[in-house]
Amino acid sequence: MSLTVVNGLPAHILFVHVVIVLVPLSALALVVCAIWPPVARRLGVLLPALALVALASVPLTTHAGEWLEAHVDSSSLVRKHAELGDSLLPWALGLFVLSAAVWWTARSAAAAQRDARRTAARWTSTPMRIAAVVLSLAVATGAVIDVYRIGDSGAKAAWQDGYSKTAQSQGR
Repeated sequence: MSLTVVNGLPAHILFVHVVIVLVPLSALALVVCAIWPPVARRLGVLLPALALVALASVPLTTHAGEWLEAHVDSSSLVRKHAELGDSLLPWALGLFVLSAAVWWTARSAAAAQRDARRTAARWTSTPMRIAAVVLSLAVATGAVIDVYRIGDSGAKAAWQDGYSKTAQSQGR
């Protein structure tokens, strides 16, 4: 088993499912936590941990995809998919950075409330929260749209002319 082949299957085919699930899930969790700080406090370190796993899965999947690209017939659809696949890492990094910032802010605000100090008040001020929500919405939307575009192009590259729209009889 390697990072390019798992049980005889190209690893990209398996790893891509991790990205398809975790990037949108991280995006959703980030937006919810940015809008509702009590949810961020409740999730705790799970928010940035989820985004970190999503971030780590992107280069792993891209590497396996580059290996697969070298082992399939080249076409414009495959090249387009590979090109789009390279665009996801900055979005995943943005999700992680914002998730860590939202988590840290929620954690600091909770600690300040417990200690009856207001030193963290500047981090939880209304303009700062609005900025966090707007940035979170922008990065989450960009990441989800990019995952969709990459997945759509990959499906087209894999299935173009690879199936029949009508059922084929199998000796019945």
